[in-house]
Amino acid sequence: MPAEILLKSNTRLLIVTVNYRTSHLVIECLRSLEPEVRAIPGIQVAIVDNHSGDGSVEKIGAAITAEGWEDWVTLMPSTVNGGFAYGNNYAVRPALQATHPPDYFLLLNPDTQIRPGAIKELLNFMDQHPNVGIAGSSFEEADGKPWPYAFRFPSFISEFESGIRLGLITKLLSRWKVPQTMAPDREQPIDWIPGASMMVRREVFESVGLMDEGYFLYYEETDFCLQAKRAGWSCWYVPQSRIMHILGQSTGVTATNQKPRRLPQYWFDSRRRYFLKNHGWLYAALVDISWLAGFSLWRARRVLQRKPDDDPPQLLEDSIRNSVFLKREIPSQQLLEPHNG
Repeated sequence: MPAEILLKSNTRLLIVTVNYRTSHLVIECLRSLEPEVRAIPGIQVAIVDNHSGDGSVEKIGAAITAEGWEDWVTLMPSTVNGGFAYGNNYAVRPALQATHPPDYFLLLNPDTQIRPGAIKELLNFMDQHPNVGIAGSSFEEADGKPWPYAFRFPSFISEFESGIRLGLITKLLSRWKVPQTMAPDREQPIDWIPGASMMVRREVFESVGLMDEGYFLYYEETDFCLQAKRAGWSCWYVPQSRIMHILGQSTGVTATNQKPRRLPQYWFDSRRRYFLKNHGWLYAALVDISWLAGFSLWRARRVLQRKPDDDPPQLLEDSIRNSVFLKREIPSQQLLEPHNG
């Protein structure tokens, strides 16, 4: 069945949160959203459940009823686990087709909590800058520690820098390093921002389309921001909008509170898809050579200097196996069963 969402005629902002087995975090996120929703007219929230199969739909539905959130929260269960882009599109698509579509969409992770004024800051910024297509919040960790990063688009130079992990090289190649430390007190243009809190102007979706569902997880927001930039839309970091974000709660891939896991196949598929789709095979090959060269040098230096091994298991072998030299096709999204999500 197609997804349905009933938007009020005065809805300016639709907040979309995709859940996969994190119902307790979704409920806490909604609690943090309630004061913002009550204070700012025209906000609605859609919770898409990506076929969690763990009772998430029932738990979230019960909380919506118990807390009296029915007037601003819509729960949208999906019958497949389609990944991040699929889940967001599941709510964005019907909203764009509504009689009165929202002016803005906020993609918001379930493992976030809204700090006071965060939504208002993003809305004000977008209202005041009509040529900006995408804007994102600053993040802090659960203990309040700032996480002041946004990102440059990846390149073969950044892949070498991230692989070799040598201070001198990083300094020389700082202009290309993907993570960029942002100023805490001023808005700044940036290549791309995390989909954990990403406000998108409706016209961006209308001009470049929805997020690419060929990605299951990772690189989809990078790709989307690149398509928006190519269409003439800028992307900005807005630090006055503060969001608490706990990394990697659905997948464990980026979690900072546990030992690194082996990277899942969909991470490599997404990476390969991004470079092949946007830059072609020759550039993607140069990217793989740069990464493998830098990472091999790092592994050798790590052994010689007896440094701890904090890399995900089998990263070098998996990187070789998933390089464009052995896999030339642009990978398509593969729907995963819940236990693999």
